Amino acid sequence: MNKVLYKPLSWVVGALGGILAGQVFKQVWKRVAGEDDAPDATDRDYTWRQVLIAAAVQGAIFAAVKAATERAGAIGYEKATGDWPDKD
Repeated sequence: MNKVLYKPLSWVVGALGGILAGQVFKQVWKRVAGEDDAPDATDRDYTWRQVLIAAAVQGAIFAAVKAATERAGAIGYEKATGDWPDKD
């Protein structure tokens, strides 16, 4: 039962985390690069270095926000139900 209740919550938390990560990355990129949008891998106007740095920063931000939102969701679930969500 624990897994059944937590699964939908984890989907919502994950979706919200993705939205939050996108906003955080956009703000970080704007401050670091002075541009509104990060380069796409196929954009000719950017170097390999610029594209790879943008991808690495975006990946790091998404991973950190994902971990933070998943952890917060698990803690919130535990507070609401008294059970820690099992991984199984």
